[in-house]
Amino acid sequence: MVIYKMNYLIEKLITCPYCGENIEVLVDIADLNQRYIEDCQVCCKPITFLITESHSGELSLSVYSEDEVF
Repeated sequence: MVIYKMNYLIEKLITCPYCGENIEVLVDIADLNQRYIEDCQVCCKPITFLITESHSGELSLSVYSEDEVF
C-alpha cells in the first residue's frame, strides 16, 4: 500500500524584524516545529521562521532576526 503525503502551502502575512515591511510568505506545514531561514523579500536580511501548532490545531508562525533569542 502506498500512502501519499500531501504538502500544504499556506500564505501568511509577516512583518520583517529588520525593515518592518509587511510581506506575504508561503509556509509549508510539513515544516511544523522546525526552524528555517528565509531572506526578506525587501531588505534581503535573513529571517528565522518557527512554525508551531497549538493544542487546538491552530498554526502559528513566529519570525525572528538573527540576533534574537527564542
